[in-house]
Amino acid sequence: MINFFKTLFLGESEETEEEKVKRNFDVLKYDGIKALKMRKPTYAIRCFNEALKLEEDIEVLELLSNAYAQEEQMDEAINTVSRIVEIEPENIVGILMRANLNLLAGRDEDVIIDCDRILVLDSSNLTVYFLKGRAEKSVNDYLGAINSFSQAIKLKDNFVEARLLRAELLLDTADYQSASEDIEKVIELSPEEENAYLIRGRLQEIREDREKAEESFRYVLELNPFNEQAYLKLGGIFMARNQTDKAIALFDEAIELRSDFSLAYRERSRARTLKGDQEGASEDLEKAEKLDVDAVAEKDATYSDFGDMYKNRPL
Repeated sequence: MINFFKTLFLGESEETEEEKVKRNFDVLKYDGIKALKMRKPTYAIRCFNEALKLEEDIEVLELLSNAYAQEEQMDEAINTVSRIVEIEPENIVGILMRANLNLLAGRDEDVIIDCDRILVLDSSNLTVYFLKGRAEKSVNDYLGAINSFSQAIKLKDNFVEARLLRAELLLDTADYQSASEDIEKVIELSPEEENAYLIRGRLQEIREDREKAEESFRYVLELNPFNEQAYLKLGGIFMARNQTDKAIALFDEAIELRSDFSLAYRERSRARTLKGDQEGASEDLEKAEKLDVDAVAEKDATYSDFGDMYKNRPL
């Protein structure tokens, strides 16, 4: 009310330097938030950086880190969230944000360090055990990953993602019984989880029960006609039975769905070799090699792929 009368009679309000800075900070912060909502991260980054020149604010640092991540500027995103951890060394949310960003950037050792740091502060953090297990899996620390996923499952018995990844690792370490128990539990909890049927099929192959394995891989294709691993596994079963025509027809179908499926060309080349079609086999192998070269060139031209890390992954 006092400021209103001052404005009315004096023409302008008296604003302290501190109030002016706070007002400018708020304007920049909320302009940045608005830009993020409008999917304009570049402008949001400018706003947040200008706001931080006025005040080092935790919320703005979090927002800025998210904006950098949207722009795939992962180094900047990680450095920004590290500023949060420097200001508040026991800020679990900040450390977890950094761990997630490091995972996306492929810095698995840093992920493990951050996860261990959080677990000192909170040993019952379900998300951290899962995140740590994924990083340990990436660095081929299978026993460490199995232990981390087991800790997560102990905290949440119906944790489908953790059971699925643990089953994959148990299979790779030849603990087939435990892997099978995990997979059957996953299927019970999530009957349409395609990767569970891929692992079940692999276990059935190991037991030399190819008919059951074929059923599993066919069911994967019912759930997802674009699942590349199912085509490769099913084609392998056909070739093991000397059913080369069925294998070739299957790979024809896979290539029709995805023309740059280099592994399907390789497998069709193998099937054609078994059938005695050397010319067709050579053509397929040449095509596969060209696709592989093109894929490497395309990958090198981009920073990284931050799409769904679970989508159609090989298991």
